[in-house]
Amino acid sequence: MADLFVDLRSDTVTRPTAGMREAMATAEVGDDVYGEDPTVNALEAEVAALFGHEAALFAPSGSMANQIALQLLVSPGDELLCDADAHVVTYEIGAAAAYGGISSRTWPAVGADIDPEAVAAMIRPDGYFAVPTRAIAVEQTHNRGGGGVIPLSTLQKLRGVADDAGVALHCDGARIWHAHVADGVPLIEYGRLFDTMSVCLSKGLGAPVGSLVVGSAEKIERARMIRKRMGGGMRQAGILAAAGRYALAHHVDRLADDHARAARLAEAVAPFGVLATGARTNLVALDLTKHALDARALAAAARAEGVLISVLGPRSARLVTHLGLNDADIDRAVAALPRILAAA
Repeated sequence: MADLFVDLRSDTVTRPTAGMREAMATAEVGDDVYGEDPTVNALEAEVAALFGHEAALFAPSGSMANQIALQLLVSPGDELLCDADAHVVTYEIGAAAAYGGISSRTWPAVGADIDPEAVAAMIRPDGYFAVPTRAIAVEQTHNRGGGGVIPLSTLQKLRGVADDAGVALHCDGARIWHAHVADGVPLIEYGRLFDTMSVCLSKGLGAPVGSLVVGSAEKIERARMIRKRMGGGMRQAGILAAAGRYALAHHVDRLADDHARAARLAEAVAPFGVLATGARTNLVALDLTKHALDARALAAAARAEGVLISVLGPRSARLVTHLGLNDADIDRAVAALPRILAAA
């Protein structure tokens, strides 16, 4: 498929580079459930240090990392606040309720444009026979918000809201590397704002597997038990962790290339009134509400032109740039998509 199509569906479709495969093949390994895999241990220490936290835990997926973090912060029957389009309540198949017994309440979907005062007004304290709020979750960058970057000032205000209310703050940082590159905010600056974080290696950074939970040493010790309960304890996982370490060393700064390519895609489709948001990072959100084509029709027409796009809803679609694309691929997409949109 990679040779036949320009795959703009997701940044999860990348394949390990030659250098990454070499790092995996030569990785020193041990039994990670026993805490004896040196490559996993090195990855966890490296990521914890990047965000200024005491510890981190390697997990098979971003969804598991998020759900482990939420269970660290919210007891069964208590409440999580997040936005209505957040990954933790949209794409994780009800895991917060099913595994953590967590009640979720959402503010209207606004992507990265969060109003901290509105969030503060939603927090429920103990008592009054209401479900008490225990944590707030945000997503950086925001997937369904078109890769939007929550401004540092907004996150700092949310930290203040959480502190004033005595609740925790979690970051689904699946693409926080993109925010770091786009806005120049140091990773450690993000890290100091959150009680827990999940950060993904298998999206923009191009590793084949893996995310990490980041937090205090006490929280990560508890997280190991939750991971095991959820079936996430892996054995010689250093083969996978080596890919993550390679990605951190080689694939962060190059995210700027993905951002520039996404901007080219956004510029190409903008004249047709389908651009939902500006392209701040590597995601381009399309709103086809006022266009003759719906999302499935656009995807089918694009596929016929050798371009794959993601259908998010009847009238919403997404284009994603990533490690597996080059400028020639974007040239091909930039030629095809305007032609399809103009012909409808």
